[in-house]
Amino acid sequence: MLIYERWKYVVLAIVLVLSALYALPNIYQKDPSVQITANRGSVVDAALIGRVEAALAEAGVTVKSAEVEGDNALVRLTSTDAQVKAVDALKPMLGNDYVIALNLASTVPDWLESLGAQPMLMGLDLQGGVHFLMQVDQAAALDKQLTAIVEDLRVLLRDNRVRYESVTRGADNAITVALADPDDAEKAAALISKNQPTLQQDVDGGSIRVQLLDAELARMSRDAIEQNLGTLRNRINALGVSEPIIQRQGDDRIVVQLPGVQDTAEAKRVIGATATLEYRGVVEGNAYDAVTTGNVPPQAKVYYRSELGPDGKPIPILLNKRVIATGDQLVGATSMFDSQTGSPAVSVRLNSAGGQRMFDYTSEHVGDPMAAVYIERIPEVRIVDGKEVRSTRIKEEVINVATINGVFGKEFQTTGLESAQFAADLALQLRSGSLAAPMDFIEERVIGPSLGAENVQRGLRAVLYSFAFALVFFLVYYRMFGLITCLALLLNLLMLVAVMSFYGATLTLPGLAGIALTVGMSVDANVLINERIREELRAGLPPKTAIVSGYQHASGTIIDANLTAILAGIALFAFGTGPVKGFAVTLILGILTSMYTAVSVSRGIATLIYGGRRKLKSLAI
Repeated sequence: MLIYERWKYVVLAIVLVLSALYALPNIYQKDPSVQITANRGSVVDAALIGRVEAALAEAGVTVKSAEVEGDNALVRLTSTDAQVKAVDALKPMLGNDYVIALNLASTVPDWLESLGAQPMLMGLDLQGGVHFLMQVDQAAALDKQLTAIVEDLRVLLRDNRVRYESVTRGADNAITVALADPDDAEKAAALISKNQPTLQQDVDGGSIRVQLLDAELARMSRDAIEQNLGTLRNRINALGVSEPIIQRQGDDRIVVQLPGVQDTAEAKRVIGATATLEYRGVVEGNAYDAVTTGNVPPQAKVYYRSELGPDGKPIPILLNKRVIATGDQLVGATSMFDSQTGSPAVSVRLNSAGGQRMFDYTSEHVGDPMAAVYIERIPEVRIVDGKEVRSTRIKEEVINVATINGVFGKEFQTTGLESAQFAADLALQLRSGSLAAPMDFIEERVIGPSLGAENVQRGLRAVLYSFAFALVFFLVYYRMFGLITCLALLLNLLMLVAVMSFYGATLTLPGLAGIALTVGMSVDANVLINERIREELRAGLPPKTAIVSGYQHASGTIIDANLTAILAGIALFAFGTGPVKGFAVTLILGILTSMYTAVSVSRGIATLIYGGRRKLKSLAI
């Protein structure tokens, strides 16, 4: 009997509705836009929107809309050319208080977004994306290394009871160690040679001058670039951007291309952040007197709390110059909420060296306060005599001071953070690693398809022509069953687009090739079914029996053939990269949907057409 259970029709109806619903967002084109995000201490409000609209009107840029969305301001524009003009007009006005980023804003209706329906992500070869060119501040990287060496030398001499008057840096990147007793010069030189073998020494009485070798300076420069590349990859992977391009350009530049991103301001803030943490002990003393008189204890340094005092000014605090643990020693960080106070926090895990130092310090200072210092390197651009002068401003804030209530080592919490978003950003930056040097965004733009518009059009045309040819062939050759097959193929394509949109898969040009291949494989499955039905009719079986027998005998062959193709797709996805993975994703998803539409959906339609006929003498096949 030609029967298709009712529950299968219910499933088919649900699949059809859901496929149409989640494929629908792809018909809505995105608006070129500029997104404005406030740096710490700045505000995004209606007044900012007014200033932005006035600046754009003066620059002759037509604005479709400008509004506050969450913590950001989103300015929708008419074209990508208007985007570039808008950024050029807004940067001088907003300066370093805000992050200005290019964006493609969604126009999907709110009711669709509330259901989780989003348009399919497009790769750089189809849609283009955002292009960042960043310059690594090699001077800042060297400065960071030399500062660490100076502190290490102080600790080395102090731990080995070698008295010194000062350890200072010179303008030529040399470090001068002035000893209190010239007789200790030989001992100090031996200690430095053993612990800092990359330093070149020159002993002159009670003074030791050390300097990095040229080869070591070159190595530091290379390491800074490589560390930044690795950190960028970790951070972008954490953002969930599909198939990014991250590569070195020249000696001190890095190119980052992000396809299909929705929040480029967030991407720009995260990939360029150089924030890290340092943990230091609190030194007893009156910080206000130290700031007023300039008499700071020799082992201390003045820092400022992130919150403001009663006078509206940052609160000073004295911290030990010696660092307990730094961001370089962090191996894990997770944002959370403190179970006791409910405030945002970051759970931190240190490596073995950092954990041991933290254990040693807390063992000796139970009941004493310890501070967490948030350090951020902010690139700045100033115009001096008509030329751009780039520099880096170091911002240091004490974000938390807590009493050491017990001994701990590798794992602990930093609590009392200003917001959950700040905790999440800080955890991401710590988890993905610190940048060896700050980077300045010297170029940012929306790029077109990397393979050229003509190739993209040819790819889309190839898919459409292959699909149209298959439909025409089936309609002519198989008549009514050709119509059934066409309906199954259309549903297959609709399901494939819906599934890729729902799971956030990225469609690339190789992905289009994968879609074309799955259309062909779906055609092959339907040909097997139709030809099997024709064979059963030629063998003399009644029409309804021929339909049932055709589907039963062809289904096993179709499933076996498609399973082997799925295994090949899994292998491509597991071992391939970039475009190969894009091809594999569409291939696997397309095969799964084609199996369902060819074996089940087309049978349901055939049953709906022929199942109710009592005296069926022939089939239009």
